[in-house]
Amino acid sequence: MRPLQKSIGQRNTKLCFLLLTSTYYELLEPYMDTLFELTTEGSDEDENVIALLAIELWSKVPKLDVAFVLVEVSVATSSLSLSFVVGFLYSNLADKVLIEDESIVMNKVQPNVDSLGGLTVVKFVVCLFKQSSQITYFSFLGDGASFPKTESWNESRDCCSWDGVTCDLLNGHVIRYLDLGYTNLRGVLTESFFLPSNSLETLKLSDNDLLKGVFPKIHRSNTLLMELDISNTGISGEIPDVFSNLQKLSYLDLSSNSFSGEIPDVFSNLQKLSYLDLSSNSFSGEIPDVFSNLQKLSYLDLSSNSFSGEIPDVFSNLKELRTLHLSNNSFIGHLPQFHFHSLEYLDLKFNSLQGPLPSSICNMRKLTLLDLSRNHFSNSIPSCLGSMSSLTVLDLRRNNFTGSLPSLCAQSTSLSTIVINGNRFEGSVPVSLLKCHSLEVLDVGNNAINDTFPAWLGTLQVLQVLILKSNKFHGPISTYQTMFCFPKLRIFDLSSNEFSGSLPAKFFRNFKAMIKLDGEETGEIKYMKPSEKSYMSYEDSVSLVIKGQDIELQRISTITTTIDLSSNHFEGVIPETLKDLSSLWLLNLSHNNLIGHIPMELGQLNTLEALDLSWNRLTGKIPQELTRMNFLAFLNVSQNHLVGPIPHGLQFNTFENDSYGGNLDLCGPPLSKQCGTSDSSHVPQPLESEQDESESYFFSGFTWESVVIGYSCGLVVGTIMWSLMFKYRKPKWFVEFFDGLMPHERTRPKKRAQRLRT
Repeated sequence: MRPLQKSIGQRNTKLCFLLLTSTYYELLEPYMDTLFELTTEGSDEDENVIALLAIELWSKVPKLDVAFVLVEVSVATSSLSLSFVVGFLYSNLADKVLIEDESIVMNKVQPNVDSLGGLTVVKFVVCLFKQSSQITYFSFLGDGASFPKTESWNESRDCCSWDGVTCDLLNGHVIRYLDLGYTNLRGVLTESFFLPSNSLETLKLSDNDLLKGVFPKIHRSNTLLMELDISNTGISGEIPDVFSNLQKLSYLDLSSNSFSGEIPDVFSNLQKLSYLDLSSNSFSGEIPDVFSNLQKLSYLDLSSNSFSGEIPDVFSNLKELRTLHLSNNSFIGHLPQFHFHSLEYLDLKFNSLQGPLPSSICNMRKLTLLDLSRNHFSNSIPSCLGSMSSLTVLDLRRNNFTGSLPSLCAQSTSLSTIVINGNRFEGSVPVSLLKCHSLEVLDVGNNAINDTFPAWLGTLQVLQVLILKSNKFHGPISTYQTMFCFPKLRIFDLSSNEFSGSLPAKFFRNFKAMIKLDGEETGEIKYMKPSEKSYMSYEDSVSLVIKGQDIELQRISTITTTIDLSSNHFEGVIPETLKDLSSLWLLNLSHNNLIGHIPMELGQLNTLEALDLSWNRLTGKIPQELTRMNFLAFLNVSQNHLVGPIPHGLQFNTFENDSYGGNLDLCGPPLSKQCGTSDSSHVPQPLESEQDESESYFFSGFTWESVVIGYSCGLVVGTIMWSLMFKYRKPKWFVEFFDGLMPHERTRPKKRAQRLRT
């Protein structure tokens, strides 16, 4: 007993935490006097850290009941600090006595209870003081802003309970996981994180301003680090050679920094890498062969850099590769032959790739996303694309593809997004799309498709976006013979086609998704996303005419509910049933031949932000009820036949002259014309289409044949009338005309006057 007491007494320290048990309290009784003296008379100036190994106590406690008891206390000048306590106790040793100094308030360590082999084990863990100081070094460099993660970082508390910290229950070292991301920290990454004695396996420093300066040295093959995330931290320059010593790395994220230069050979040593993200940097040059050594690589992101040259075949050798991002670079040339049997995600958008698509692209049977948008691909697309059963997203927008659309969904029903906007496709919309039961987005705009309205698409129960704009669609809008007709549709764009006929009132009643928004009750704004898989970063986007401007929405939210029927040949009146679409955000009916009054029921569209009725033949007054639209930010009723005063109130007080110009007799602010006066200058000019039609109608039969026929008829009729006039009486104008040309004797008018009186 005495050796332990002597060992304690020789130290100038103060005990601030003691682990006791009621069952074996009698074994501790001989030590209590000495322990109590340490807690009341110890010196605060001694900053040494001691470890009390209760060897004699251990020998008297059955091994089955106590694994070990280890107590380490520290004394700091300013405050007492609990550094380290680990204890494994069985259920009959669950009582704990805490002796506290009156000058401090220690936070009691809450037990973490697990079940092992039917026995309840209570674990008490407190991290090492040295490591807690290392962590809080970064927090002291912050700018003082409060972040949820660092609110728990208090040295008076166990750092193993800090958010983002995971400790080893056996020795108290911070291991496996240290997440300092999103904490607004500044400073320099130190070498201590990579020392051989450090047991860190995961280090996350993302979204901070930490890594200014040189990356620290890393001892060869000594670090246990397996995951390193220093994305979005501001580090610049070339990748240092020290990375080659992180040979246990399986996860490396260097994205969103300012790394530059070519990809170095250091990556060839990181053969355990399965995840590598170098996106959003300033890397340049061609893709090297170093990736051929990374046979375990399953995720590779090189997007948003300045890589050039052709896409090498080296990627085809990566048998485990599932995700490949090469977008937003300067790659050129044709695509290589595809031998990716495990690839699920291929993103090549925003490059300068050209030529036809190789048919080997269909060998990727597991492919779920194919994004080749914004390149220079040409020719027709392989028909085998319709047989890729796993394909979820097909984005081919803004290329030079030609020919007819293949029979998509011929053997698959998983396609949710099809975007072919901005190509030169011809023909009709393939009926095979009826099998695309998961289709949410169909964008075939800006092509040369010549077809009638595909009403049968209304049977697709989850279709939310239908864009047919800028093609050669023609004929009326008809409804399909089914009880379902676009029940989920939220974006409906038929603009710049040749559709005609009236707007069917019952057609708009089917747009249930425009009546009530998804998430309207909770106020939550959601965005369309074709997949919830973690590696699927693709988000649906769409280009719309919003408030007169062509704008591309990078994400489609639940509030984006639009109807655009502009630049067609629709006629008749505006259906009053549009009022039922209470969640409608944008309505564009401009450049048509619509007649009648503006329905006052449109004032019930409380969420409408843009209304364009310009370039039609609308008559009557602007309804005062439209002023109820509190969110209306854009209005255009110009170039119609509207009359009367412009309504006042709310949003209507913000619109300029351009919203009303070219009408028959509108008056009042913001126009300069006062009500009660007439001004012919406000008479609208005929629509360009009307003027062309009237001119073509007038001149359609005005040819040389008609001139000859008209001249002959006029000559015959004129000769007959001339003979009749001279047979009975010479016309006065004839006599007077020739009277000055021929000499004759003038008669006296008096005699003629006298004869007339008699």
